[in-house]
Amino acid sequence: MDPHLLRTFVAVARHGSFSAAARELGYTQSAVSQHIAALEGDLAVPLLERRPVRPTEAGERLLEHAGPLLLRLDAARADVARPAAAPTARLTVGVSPPATPLLARLLTFRRELTVTIRVLDRAAIPAAVSSGDLDLGLTDGMTAPSDPLPLPETGPLTATVVAESPLCVALPAAHPLARRPGLRLPDLADALWIDAPGTAVPPDRLRAVCGPGAYRTRLRYEGTDVRGLLALVAAGQGLAVLPAAAVAGLDDVVGVPVAAPRLVHRVEALHGGRPADAVQRLLGPGPFTPVGGV
Repeated sequence: MDPHLLRTFVAVARHGSFSAAARELGYTQSAVSQHIAALEGDLAVPLLERRPVRPTEAGERLLEHAGPLLLRLDAARADVARPAAAPTARLTVGVSPPATPLLARLLTFRRELTVTIRVLDRAAIPAAVSSGDLDLGLTDGMTAPSDPLPLPETGPLTATVVAESPLCVALPAAHPLARRPGLRLPDLADALWIDAPGTAVPPDRLRAVCGPGAYRTRLRYEGTDVRGLLALVAAGQGLAVLPAAAVAGLDDVVGVPVAAPRLVHRVEALHGGRPADAVQRLLGPGPFTPVGGV
């Protein structure tokens, strides 16, 4: 299966238009039509309905495979190209919102580097590193102290633990549980939570780690500003699990330590193959202690 034809198919299916896919890919509309016809001929099955343009049942099945296949091809291309890359002091770093303060600390001791920072959703970082769009990714999440962060399969990546810190349940200061010395997450399964996948531990992750429970939500926060999430917590819109440092020192929000299960907030650095010189300098030994509070 020709990957160029597969990319064309994915673009047409995503746009629902041959002409829009042609503009994106830099082809003529005729060339796009020829690509789709060639792919359908190769697989001996129609992949797209034409009026309106949408995937057939077979096309839907192919789309399920196309994303991972193309990502692995991009990852292979980036991985092969890395050893030939010239040494540079420039880095493009992707960072999940809760890991941003840690990146700021790292950069304090690496002023010789020129860095472009992209704040991304956790789920987008591994794929962007694998494909070569990022030189380095800093991602975060909740995990047991001895377990790695759960990452999607995007190609060969090296993960380095950069920091671990305690987790807490963020509550309004006036909440009845705000003065507790610790809280068990399973005991809060019936509480109201904020679904903030980019900044806090998502409810589906709580269910996976803590066992069956509602962990119900009525509000989804898709921002990347932790302070915005904490303002919603302070207003009584729901609870959130965050690194303890994110809640420290606030007047209207209290962070009660997570007592059970035994979990930590971890930040991991992701890179492909052997790290480039600039990546090694950013993560290398220095005044920063690799594992500690965020």
